[in-house]
Amino acid sequence: MRFLRKFAAGTAALAVTVSLAGCGLMGGNDKSSVGKKDGDITTLTIGATPVPQAKILKFVDDNLAKDAGLDLEIKEFTDYALPNQALNDGDIDANYFQHEPYLKEEISKKGYKLAHFEGIHIEPLALYSSKAKSVDEIKDGGKIAIPNDPSNMGRALKLLEDAGLIKIKDGVDAVSATIHDVAENSKNLQFVEADAATLPRVMEDLDGAVINGNFALEGGLTPSEDGLFLEKAEDNPYANLLAVRESTKDDENIKKLDELLHSDEVKKFIEENWKDGTVIPAF
Repeated sequence: MRFLRKFAAGTAALAVTVSLAGCGLMGGNDKSSVGKKDGDITTLTIGATPVPQAKILKFVDDNLAKDAGLDLEIKEFTDYALPNQALNDGDIDANYFQHEPYLKEEISKKGYKLAHFEGIHIEPLALYSSKAKSVDEIKDGGKIAIPNDPSNMGRALKLLEDAGLIKIKDGVDAVSATIHDVAENSKNLQFVEADAATLPRVMEDLDGAVINGNFALEGGLTPSEDGLFLEKAEDNPYANLLAVRESTKDDENIKKLDELLHSDEVKKFIEENWKDGTVIPAF
């Protein structure tokens, strides 16, 4: 791995622009080309959130990539809004941070020409609280924070429904559900919409929060231990995947990377490093 860089929300857009311009990656990019070739090795630039995606990519880079003729340059992002834009603009070769419903929403809203491969891992969503020790202890009228992006909002509401706190209107697909689709709310919960990355911090001032697995891990939370209610893994449509530009999905080096991410070695790495079930192989 050539270098690892983290981009934070707020200053991230500027940081990405300056950094990539300095590396000669901005402007005039050929969106149909992939990587930089040096002899028998092709360097791929991959955008990822820090945990667990960047950690999994680092394992691949340290243990599997060289034999496949690859070198991975991993760029860390902490703002969900940036990796797909960087990918679509040709500033990175692929990204690994999102599930299919989120990617579809991004494509629909922003017109990105992106494609994806099969899911690699699942990070179970969970309901957390610094004030309640069980779902039953969440007080009437309590404020619950949920992700403000559409796909994860629906996912969070489905979890709250499974926990017995609310009921979504009949006929509404949970993937696209919003707070306006809540038909029953016996505890009169108030929903606070917030950026997914901020939820571990926001939770301290509220009665609870539904937090994505990667952000929970970054915030020092363990879903299986700290979560009041954990998302089911069975038939879960929210597996994280490798996204690429439509024009490069058939590139041999991109295919090699996806094969490595679905290898037995990666599956074993995930199972051994997240024995508590906070990250689960999806293959």
